[in-house]
Amino acid sequence: MPTESVTVGGVSFAYRAYGPAAGVPVVFLNHLGANLDNWDPRIVDGFAAAHRVIVFDNKGIGASGGRVPETVQEMARDAVAFIVALGLTKVDLFGFSLGGFLAQVIAEEHPELVGKLVLAGTGPAGGKGIVHVARVTYIDTLTAILTRKDPKQNLFFTRTPHGKAQGRAFINRINERTADRDKPVSLTALRTQLRAIHAWGAQAPTDLGRIGRPVFVANGEDDRMVPTSNSYDLARRMPDATLRIYSDAGHGGIFQAHERFVPEALEFLSNRRSRFSIEG
Repeated sequence: MPTESVTVGGVSFAYRAYGPAAGVPVVFLNHLGANLDNWDPRIVDGFAAAHRVIVFDNKGIGASGGRVPETVQEMARDAVAFIVALGLTKVDLFGFSLGGFLAQVIAEEHPELVGKLVLAGTGPAGGKGIVHVARVTYIDTLTAILTRKDPKQNLFFTRTPHGKAQGRAFINRINERTADRDKPVSLTALRTQLRAIHAWGAQAPTDLGRIGRPVFVANGEDDRMVPTSNSYDLARRMPDATLRIYSDAGHGGIFQAHERFVPEALEFLSNRRSRFSIEG
């Protein structure tokens, strides 16, 4: 799909749209240091088989203009401005990692805009271990550089033979697109996002019971970036939650287990009732 843009308050937001035009679109909210090309094509294409999918670069990321905001709350408000600029009045949100923080803020501040939430590899404000994301990121990135690997192989995947193989496959998939690639995320933008994540992890917990929307929570059983205990915490504290924990998977569990995650998430989006269970 071509990269398009929409201007909001003098700032250009880059985005791509996939799938059918009818129905409630699913807006993807991206992870730390990620641009349009970092979404797993198997997940984008899987969702787009049944839903309109919109992926975008938030302010200061990739091909979008402006500067990265200093807080998660500001990032969430920029995301809302982008959604409204597209003329959308109701969306489902799919937030991965940092994107899951934004999704929670959007659902609380703009409940009229949000239908359902898919929260993957993420956690609540004040969640266990979130203040250590920067340290884990820097250590794993340095290790990856020294071993000539993409940092996401260390950050997102388990170090078992299966996890290593899935990590290599994921890197191959996100490099399948060769034309119209997005601009790399700058080191300045990455550092600003890390400061915002630290502040999210350090702030007081919020009342997640106020998010009265159906929520699908997914993660790997061994998430080193946003510890998996946060996924259990989200599911316990939200009134209408579905939980999936994938075995032998890490922070990028939805990528590692995409063949299970995609149909389960699509089932959740198509049905009104939710369930609470664990995938072994």
